[in-house]
Amino acid sequence: MKPIAITMGDPAGIGPEIIAKAFRDSPEDTHGCFVAGDVLILRRAARSIQRHAREGADLPVAVIDEPGEAPGVPPRCIAVLPVGTLHEPIPWGKVNPDAGRAAAACVTWAAQAALRGDIAALVTAPLHKEALAAAGIEFPGHTELLQAQAAAWLGKEIADVPVRMMLANDELCTVLVSIHVSLRDALAAVTQGNVLQTLRIAHAALSRSLGHAPRIGVAGLNPHAGEGGLFGREEIDAIAPAIAAARAEGIDARGPFAPDTVFMRARAVGGNPGEFDVVVAVYHDQGLIPVKYLGVDKGVNVTLGLPLVRTSPDHGTAFDIAGTGRADASSLVEAIRAARRLIGS
Repeated sequence: MKPIAITMGDPAGIGPEIIAKAFRDSPEDTHGCFVAGDVLILRRAARSIQRHAREGADLPVAVIDEPGEAPGVPPRCIAVLPVGTLHEPIPWGKVNPDAGRAAAACVTWAAQAALRGDIAALVTAPLHKEALAAAGIEFPGHTELLQAQAAAWLGKEIADVPVRMMLANDELCTVLVSIHVSLRDALAAVTQGNVLQTLRIAHAALSRSLGHAPRIGVAGLNPHAGEGGLFGREEIDAIAPAIAAARAEGIDARGPFAPDTVFMRARAVGGNPGEFDVVVAVYHDQGLIPVKYLGVDKGVNVTLGLPLVRTSPDHGTAFDIAGTGRADASSLVEAIRAARRLIGS
């Protein structure tokens, strides 16, 4: 299997630290992986987590020249391919345009490597959106940046490569109609076309990974899913027609259901599957709050609709604890495992 690239994320945040912890504590999962990032930043992260550890030997960093060298790096050694190199130290926990620029360069490099077929997948450590903006990056986050790279590779307009964000853990899976936009713009995005497109993308992606057509529950936008139009007409005018059109295409979509109960209906508890394999949520926080409430340590973000495999941990840069050695690498390890499963599917 080709190696997996892990992008370093914002060097002022916890990304480099959780990467170092993953290589130290989960050598089976990180075998065959390498980091696309700044060597000095990864060495600083390795020193940081070891300084705060009660015991343990130094965590070495090996510089590689190409992805194919990654499988030959021994366990508990961080393989780093220099990308997004910085020319001066980046302080922990502060928005820095150089950090945003370096983080975006790592993602761009990894996306292009995946599109060329040089790597099997990319796992992205967290970016800081303010740092991206300060660096003049026109895309607000990973999803949009990767979408643009894929469109350029395919020779298409960005709008012609629709993507969606999926957040999942072992209890709940959600796919979002809109991503990083204001709530006002998210409401405007609840159209029949956008909801139907989301249902198609979710159906295609999960059919591959599950091995069968997914059962899709669709959340309403308004309280009680609009209560027959008493609390809003988006369910009547946009969401229900999209579900009907999807069902006519053979997609097992049902709803719209009251958004305050549909996630509970979909939740798998005690090894018993929920009523739905996935819930389509009509805006960002509606879908992410229930997944993250169940625990960010197991959550994984997957971008659907790309011609490559990309996963990431279900949390941000955590500037408040960067450099303290306290960051939990569990979600990053889950993202690596999810990437391997998606490669196999």
